[in-house]
Amino acid sequence: MEKKCLDCGDTLRGRTDKKFCSDQCRNNYNNRQNRDSNNFVRNVHGLLRKNRRILADLYSDGKVRVHKDALFALGYNFSFFTHVIETSQGYKFHYCFEYGYREEGDDFLELSQNSQYLEYQ
Repeated sequence: MEKKCLDCGDTLRGRTDKKFCSDQCRNNYNNRQNRDSNNFVRNVHGLLRKNRRILADLYSDGKVRVHKDALFALGYNFSFFTHVIETSQGYKFHYCFEYGYREEGDDFLELSQNSQYLEYQ
């Protein structure tokens, strides 16, 4: 029985357990299999990087208190963050990697930088 390449359908020569006729066919096949899950992860990671960049730019400009609408205007997506830290005073900070914010009321946010992340760089 003649075995065929899983990607292009060419006849396989060589080892009996071979599935692909070349590295290119193997890569094409595997990339096609993983496309959907990789696209989801890529999109979420892109949103997290964008949120981090917005917070980092505002924080490095010396802003410690900003209006929520300013982040919306810059394209910040409040649904995506990496973690939440609750302080002993009961403040809840939403972080996107090392930069975060907490809601102060009146739609203002207090920006912060988590120094724990700086230890890993």
